[in-house]
Amino acid sequence: MKTTDTSAPVPAESGLPVVEIGTSPGKAPEEKKEGTVLNAFSHGILVLWAVMVVMPLLWAVMTSFKDDSSIFGSPWALPDKLHFDNWARAWTDANMSDYFLNTVLVVGGSLIGTLVLGSMAAYVLARFDFPGNRFIYFLFIGGMSFPIMLALVPLFYVVNNMGLLNTIHGLILVYIAYSLPFTVFFLTAFFRTLPTSVAEAAFVDGASHSRTFFQIMLPMAKPGLISVGIFNFLGQWNQYMLPTVLNTDPDKHVLTQGLVQLAVSQGYKGDWSGLFAGLVMAMLPVLAAYIIFQRQVVQGLTAGALK
Repeated sequence: MKTTDTSAPVPAESGLPVVEIGTSPGKAPEEKKEGTVLNAFSHGILVLWAVMVVMPLLWAVMTSFKDDSSIFGSPWALPDKLHFDNWARAWTDANMSDYFLNTVLVVGGSLIGTLVLGSMAAYVLARFDFPGNRFIYFLFIGGMSFPIMLALVPLFYVVNNMGLLNTIHGLILVYIAYSLPFTVFFLTAFFRTLPTSVAEAAFVDGASHSRTFFQIMLPMAKPGLISVGIFNFLGQWNQYMLPTVLNTDPDKHVLTQGLVQLAVSQGYKGDWSGLFAGLVMAMLPVLAAYIIFQRQVVQGLTAGALK
C-alpha cells in the first residue's frame, strides 16, 4: 500500500496552534501592509502630478474669459462673467483664424503623408528580407538621433534652391521628412507583431503585395497607426523652429508663429485677455485629439507586449 508522509493533526484540545506545512504566519500581513503603503505613495505621486499638469491648463482657460483688470486684480478668482469677446478679438483682430487654417493645412497634409509613406516603408522592412534591409532600418534609427538644429542652415538652402521656401507644400515635405524616422521605427516593430498567416492566405488567394498591404495589413495595424499619428500630430502641431526658418511670409505663418507674434503685439497693447484666448485656441485641438484617441494610443503602445 502506498502511503504519504504527513504529520498527524494536532488536536484542538491540546492547546497548541495548528500550523499548516509550508506557511509562514505573520508574513502575509507584513506584505499586505507594504503593498498598501506603496499603493498610497504611488497614488499620491500621481495625484500631485495630475494637479501640476491640470491646474495651469484650467487657469489658462479661466483667464481667457476674464477682462484685463480681473487678470491682474484677482488672478485666481473665477471670472465675474464670461467675456467671449476675448476669443472673437483674438480670432479676427489677431489673425488667429488665418494661422489656424495654415496650421491645419500643413499638419493635415504632413500627417497623411507621414503615415502613408512611413507605414509602407515599415511594412517592407518588417516583412521582407533583402540585401541592405538592416542598413536602411538603422539609417532611419540614426535619423531619430540627428539634431534638427544642425540641419537648419543646409535645409534652408536646399528648400530655397528647390523653390519651396515660404510655401505650404514645402513645409509639408519638411515635416514629413522630419517625422519619418520615428514613424518607421515605431511601425516596423508593430508590423512584426502581426500574424503572417493572414498575409500568406491572401497571397494564396491571388492578392498582390499592394492589395495585401492596403486591404489586410494596414487595417490590422490601426492601433499602431493611431498611436504614432497622435505623437506626430503633437510634434507637428507644436513645431516652431522649422516654420520660423523656412516660413517667413507673414501671410503663411502657422499657429506657433502666430502665438509669438500675438504675444509681442498684445503685450504692447496690454490685451492680455486676447493673448490667453489665443493660447487656449492653440491648445484645445491637441487636448481634444488625445482625449478622443487615448484608448487607441494605449492599445498601440501595449500591442507588442501583449502578443
